[in-house]
Order: sequence, then C-alpha cells, then structure tokens
Amino acid sequence: MSTRYKFVDNNAVYFTTSTVVGWTDVFTREMYKTMLLDSIRHCQQSQGLKIHAWVLMTNHLHTICSCKEGHDLGLIWRNIKSFTAMKLIDAIINNPKESRKEYLLHVFEAEGKKSSSNFRYKFWEHENHPVLLDSTEMYNRRLNYLHWNPVTAGFVSEPWHWIFSSATDYFTEKKGLLDIVILDGF
Repeated sequence: MSTRYKFVDNNAVYFTTSTVVGWTDVFTREMYKTMLLDSIRHCQQSQGLKIHAWVLMTNHLHTICSCKEGHDLGLIWRNIKSFTAMKLIDAIINNPKESRKEYLLHVFEAEGKKSSSNFRYKFWEHENHPVLLDSTEMYNRRLNYLHWNPVTAGFVSEPWHWIFSSATDYFTEKKGLLDIVILDGF
C-alpha cells in the first residue's frame, strides 16, 4: 500500500494542501474565509490540531500541522472538510449577495455527481496531499513556499501583507488570525 499522500504517523509534522474542486475561487469573500478559520480554531481547541504554519488562498489551503498525542490527524482533516463543505455550500445558497451562486453550485453539483460518496454537492477535493516533513531542509522549504504563495500569485508584495497566513506570526511581532505552534528544532 502506498504511503505517498497519507497520514502515516500521528506524531509527525505534515505539509497539507486542501483544494476546492476545480480550483474554484471561493475564498474571495470574507465570510467564507471566516467559516473555514472558525472550523480550524474549533479543531485546535477540541480535537488536538496543532497548526505550525498556514496560508489560505482563494481556492486552497496549505498548512504545516501536527496533532496532540492520542488524536488522529487524518480524522481531524476529514472533520474540517466535511463540516466546512456543508457550511460553505449552505452559506453560498443563502447569501443574497453571492453573484456567483449559480456558477458555484453548478460546479459543486457537477463534481458531486462524479462521486458516489456525495449526496449532492462536492466542495473539497478528496485528498489533503499530506507530505511528511522529516528534515529541517524539507520543513523550511515548505514553510517558505507556503508563506510566499500570495506573493508568487501577485496578491501582495510581501508575505506578511497577506493576513490569511501565518506570515504575520513569523515575520512580524504581531499575532495572526490562528493560534500557531512554532516548532523548535526544525
């Protein structure tokens, strides 16, 4: 059995990528970003999720994460994605200001029809693409990639200007939007 993109060690640190189906730009609206971050905060407080670094782009989320002893990182991410998929689709349906409602629901419904595990809509790609970070070099490479992602995309000129990221925590004296556990030894 392949372990290429699987959580194989709940005591390890992983780089993850969670992508909206079709790379659809959903996280352009503040309320949708807030819903995802609230779900992550809940899992930090109640399910043992530890976020070491993160960035939320318009259509995907990167994290460097681990979990507290006795917790299952794969289960935590399934919970986050399952809960937020329902909440976000409901928010899109009920948002009278959502100008892209028909388009977004069409994309999510078309993707949902491709999968027997969905009732109607599919919001997230199935995989989280967890990559085990087992060396300082690998950790630092992913940390830099994650924080520079908004700069590379042309959204900001410096990583700490993108507030939906832990770059604030790493590059400034300010605290960002999520609680961060900075790792020593990496």
